[in-house]
Amino acid sequence: MKHRQRLAGGVLAAAALLGATLATPPAASATSGTAPACVKRDVVKHRKYVKVTNLCGQAMHLKVVIDWGSDSPCLTYQNKEQWEWNWGRGSYGKVVTC
Repeated sequence: MKHRQRLAGGVLAAAALLGATLATPPAASATSGTAPACVKRDVVKHRKYVKVTNLCGQAMHLKVVIDWGSDSPCLTYQNKEQWEWNWGRGSYGKVVTC
């Protein structure tokens, strides 16, 4: 009987901890995730070039992530705004919201 009580107490404590963890907002990060499909990407990897077009119908905060290189800055792009990013070192990773 004692084993069941300890097990139940442990399960309750774990559930309480999990609930507290889920209720706490995640720590701020540099990126929020991959940009949605309404952000068009035209990548030419051998030229180290990407053209990004915001077709989301609203302003988006976006940046280009370069693996093993320098990312673009996080900037606000209006609907239908298009921009280009070139990099010297690394390879194209993805476009993220920020």
